[in-house]
Amino acid sequence: MKKGFILIFVIALFILSACSNSFDATKKAETLLNKNWSEIEKESMNKTVRMYMWGGDTGINQYIDEWVAPRLKSDHGITLKRVPMDAPEFLKKLANEKRADQDKGNMDIIWINGENFKNAKENGLLFGPFANKLPNVNKYVDTKDLNVQYDFGTEVENMEAPWGKVQFAYQYDEAKVTNPPQTFEELKTWVKDNPGKFTYPDPTDFTGNAFLRQLFYVSVGDVKNILDTGYDESYANKNSTYMWEYLNEIKPYLWRQGKTYPNDLTELDRLFSKGEVYLTMGYNEARAEKLIEKNIFPRTTKSFVMKSGSLGNTHFLAIPYNSPNKAGAMTTINFLLSPDAQLTKLQSTYWGENMSLDPNKLSKKDQQKLKSIDRGNSVLPAETLKQYLQPEVDAQYVTWLKENWIHEVVQKK
Repeated sequence: MKKGFILIFVIALFILSACSNSFDATKKAETLLNKNWSEIEKESMNKTVRMYMWGGDTGINQYIDEWVAPRLKSDHGITLKRVPMDAPEFLKKLANEKRADQDKGNMDIIWINGENFKNAKENGLLFGPFANKLPNVNKYVDTKDLNVQYDFGTEVENMEAPWGKVQFAYQYDEAKVTNPPQTFEELKTWVKDNPGKFTYPDPTDFTGNAFLRQLFYVSVGDVKNILDTGYDESYANKNSTYMWEYLNEIKPYLWRQGKTYPNDLTELDRLFSKGEVYLTMGYNEARAEKLIEKNIFPRTTKSFVMKSGSLGNTHFLAIPYNSPNKAGAMTTINFLLSPDAQLTKLQSTYWGENMSLDPNKLSKKDQQKLKSIDRGNSVLPAETLKQYLQPEVDAQYVTWLKENWIHEVVQKK
């Protein structure tokens, strides 16, 4: 009986301790977010910030290690340590820490978007809302942009800050195509006039699915309707008639009469490079440049986007709930969103990726610097890309399109 009482007492103490730790952590977070920016910067001085991010690109790694880290050290006294790890791995680690009530971890910044952000947000793995506290977000980011407000259909609500953007674009050989189509209706006409010279990857591939998603937006009429509705299968079924009819109408005029499709973007690019098809596509407006440099794509390769809209994929930086140095993380993210850091990231020397900042909000000096950056002849101007930019919707539509395409297109005679 006495042992049982002691056991209950110990369990009660453990529960009270866990509740107390959680309460203390919440209070500390609220206190930090209520401080002014100069106090946050002061608190971050001489601290170490660990940034967990995908490490598979040499240019991105060099940008962080050779350009960002030294400037953070000299400007803020922050020691930035890049920790290469894929998002699913570090989120699994974070989820385990959450289950163990570990209020102090070793991740300060994580690079995420899409389904990873949705899972992290829904499972309470993130610190925030913090993004609206960052001076560079308030000064340079278009916070009304749907690509900033939503991350693959999930409301961001200042739980992450936009770091960069890529955008869906089509590539063509101007030696063979003088007037590329500007709308899906024009594309339909072009495909019929040029039988066998167009196709798209199987929608199990990310690029093929993105092609379908843009057509789905046209079918619905307004992407905001999808964002407001969220994932709704009955809504999708009711509003996809135009899309399925369109795909079946062009099917006989596709490469190999639509009896087979490229498995992925690599296969489509190969068909384009060999001249079997005259158009290719991809989720990066600058993707053709490296392929041109390697003589895979012809020198006459150019890009275009549909006037009906071009999918934009924004990726973000977030702070884990148990970051040991949240002030340092906020200061670092704010630095990464400075015009100097973003314009350097845009240059092909390191990354070549588009800014998350609104070009119109930059100073005249930085706007001139932006205009002077040569991203390559195949890359569309930033103003054109922004004009036709559209956000991603709930990631569940990716699966819905993939599954229904089989029934509605492949199996249709």
